[in-house]
Amino acid sequence: MKTDTDWRFFPAAFIVVFHSCLAQAAPPNIILILTDDQGWSQMSASMDPGIPEAQSAYLETPNMVRLMQRGMRFTNGYSPAPLCTPTRRSILCGTSAARSGPEFKSDWVPKNHMTIPRALKATNPNYRCAHFGKWGEQMISTPEECGYDVSDGMTGNNTGGMPRSLGIESGSHSEGPPHFINNIDPKLTKSITTKAIDFMQEQHEDEKPFYVQVSYYAQHLSVVTREKTLAKYKARGIPDRGYTEAWAAMMEELDTGIGRLIDAVDKSNVTDNTWIFFTADNGGRGTVPGGNTSRPATNIPLTGAKHSLYEGGVRVPFVVSGPGVESGSVCRVPVVGYDFLPTFHDLAGGQSPNTYDEVDGFSLKPLLMDPEADLPQRKAGAVIFHRPNRLFSAARSQTHKLMVHWKRDGSINRRELFNLTNTPTEEGHNIAAKQAATADQLQQQLLQFLQSVNADKPPAKARRQRRKK
Repeated sequence: MKTDTDWRFFPAAFIVVFHSCLAQAAPPNIILILTDDQGWSQMSASMDPGIPEAQSAYLETPNMVRLMQRGMRFTNGYSPAPLCTPTRRSILCGTSAARSGPEFKSDWVPKNHMTIPRALKATNPNYRCAHFGKWGEQMISTPEECGYDVSDGMTGNNTGGMPRSLGIESGSHSEGPPHFINNIDPKLTKSITTKAIDFMQEQHEDEKPFYVQVSYYAQHLSVVTREKTLAKYKARGIPDRGYTEAWAAMMEELDTGIGRLIDAVDKSNVTDNTWIFFTADNGGRGTVPGGNTSRPATNIPLTGAKHSLYEGGVRVPFVVSGPGVESGSVCRVPVVGYDFLPTFHDLAGGQSPNTYDEVDGFSLKPLLMDPEADLPQRKAGAVIFHRPNRLFSAARSQTHKLMVHWKRDGSINRRELFNLTNTPTEEGHNIAAKQAATADQLQQQLLQFLQSVNADKPPAKARRQRRKK
């Protein structure tokens, strides 16, 4: 059900900014491709051309590589959080997870705040917006309540295939087979892609600008693939990392869906006025069902995996293709998923100052035109990550990243500092003791921001207590 925007929910600054926007004569189309649990180095080409080992020779992702070749790679692209729902809220509302909630449950109600569809429609009411695929867990608000015209509804992990939905009564990945075969529509990748293409074609025929977010269920567990694709990877031999042949097959099918989207844009002759953004909701998993942990880690050369705030949990693929973007270009400025809302608003013709009351991101448009462009200062002076339930937070500046580990009373237990311009691998490279002044500065920025948004505190007790012997 489509709902009218109730501006009573928004601070005055939003109303002034979004109602004073200048509409473009030919507003652009925007596509956001969001994959699930896909790591930064889990493609057949490296996100950073200076780090050739950040790719897998076993995987085949030619269409993801095609986007890199025709657009810009952001080598330091981040998800707002190391797990799905807080990232999806963050992208939707342009907020850091510290502001809108770092876990599945949150008091943040997206329909009561600015969202990507609302921001676009404020620049031009002709925009039509759609969301297909995974919406998230416990998002509270429906896509339509957030301004989308068309959607798959309140979808979650089970929609795209989890053990219980695939016949495993316990719901446990460990008690079911390591993978499942679906020769019709594994992970719904085919049908999601088809719906997105149909929506884009309809808007093109109606001469309406569109925004479509295609939120794939792959590479989230369970591992589901076609028998034919699995046979191809079985014939290739042992994977070069700790994942399985079936997981690699699922990745290729995801890549095929992305290729169909790119082809649809090209065939419609709207390439010159269409932006394609590609990223993931969090870093790759450390293990997959049936995987061999004795082989190299799934996220090498990054440290950590999904759920963690080390690079393996939050550094993700981040590629943009669109009008004026130099083919094969590279940008090394740290960017994050909560930059999308102000970026899309800016590309659509709106005025996007970095002064929104709640939006924590800034527009990437200057970087898309010039990867070395000067940008406004972030609100916190850094990209902020916060996961108090796991007792850590982080702040990423242009060059350094600070990790803060909390005690349950809210005081700092310890901290780590890494210079990520030297290496993306954090393990063994903690320089907090050597560069205390830099650590102090980032710590101050982090703490001030967390306080300013009334961020969640570490829980007083552990979520799970060990049974007494």
